[in-house]
Amino acid sequence: MALKLAKPYRRHPFPLDEQLRAKFCFLTKRKKSIEVMAPKKRLQGVDDKLQKLLDANMDEAPARRRAREAFKEIQLGIDHILFKTPTDGLKIEESYEVNSRGLEIFCKSWLPEACRPKAIVCYCHGYGDTCTFFFEGIARKLASYGYGVFAMDYPGFGLSEGLHCHIPSFDILVDDVIEHYSNVKENPEFHTLPSFLFGQSLGGAVALKVHLKQPSAWNGAILVAPMCKIADDMVPPWALTQILIGVAKFLPTKKLVPQKNLAEAAFKDLKKREMTAYNVIAYKDKPRLQTAVEMLRTTEEIERRLEEVSLPLLILHGEADIVTDPSVSKALHEKASSSDKKLILYMDAYHSLLEGEPDEMIVRIFDDIISWLNEHSEKFTGS
Repeated sequence: MALKLAKPYRRHPFPLDEQLRAKFCFLTKRKKSIEVMAPKKRLQGVDDKLQKLLDANMDEAPARRRAREAFKEIQLGIDHILFKTPTDGLKIEESYEVNSRGLEIFCKSWLPEACRPKAIVCYCHGYGDTCTFFFEGIARKLASYGYGVFAMDYPGFGLSEGLHCHIPSFDILVDDVIEHYSNVKENPEFHTLPSFLFGQSLGGAVALKVHLKQPSAWNGAILVAPMCKIADDMVPPWALTQILIGVAKFLPTKKLVPQKNLAEAAFKDLKKREMTAYNVIAYKDKPRLQTAVEMLRTTEEIERRLEEVSLPLLILHGEADIVTDPSVSKALHEKASSSDKKLILYMDAYHSLLEGEPDEMIVRIFDDIISWLNEHSEKFTGS
């Protein structure tokens, strides 16, 4: 497909100093802050008709929706611990809602049927990802413990409308998230319940930005391997940085940022690593220029504002994570002004803590999450 020249993106000027430019280049070279993406490959047992859906250009939402619909049952049938939580007693709903910008947003909820939820948990997914694959199992687990779980695909991600994995403005993306979850929380069924953010990787940055824009709106946040700071230990070529930032002004959607497959870096368990291929609507191309710039700008902003983070925090990180450096979470835990904050580092664990670790580690991490949620839900409800 021929690339059309786009108008220069003018929401943010680019008066970046050399240090910021250097960090952008570090992002493009080493990718410590970009979520894992599965390689495009032929899946076992997939016929030519289904493979054609996989190989289609998924830049736009209709193609992604066709692929997901065709593979939905196949995905849920893979042999992964996340999909072994029974759905009995859970009310699961999917819908599309048009937001205030006129974009059709995919959203999903998981609720316990037999009782009122203890609290609501609102999910922020990672880079290039969606709330319809591995998170399906995570949400079922949380709901089975009595929590109401809500998720959405950001505009341009998963099943939501928009150019695939294009972030023209991180602030606008965060505003879309705030709009959706504010509507959830205003529902009479839920408005008196404690509410928690749950962010993974890039979703950790989204959750923190939501909190910074709504300092008193949430009762806590669970951050799993959050992308909230670019590591300082880099010496990037300055010239390449200049070129990429300059090109981003005029070709913001161009897929030019170097990107290697990080599945083996993010998934420790070899069998689970192979299952990433079943995340058929995950973004699999090189990052778009403006998306990379916006991710950098966001991490720079969060790094400057760590002291403003004031809500109760549970931060989880694998010590062997080379996708987002564990020092990211250590810095957040140290600098956040929250009086109620907890950091758990898992020895030898990789980036995808809830998806790619051995079963016993995943069970341990879930226990830590449920224990924290139970403690903090009871604190706010008095039950």
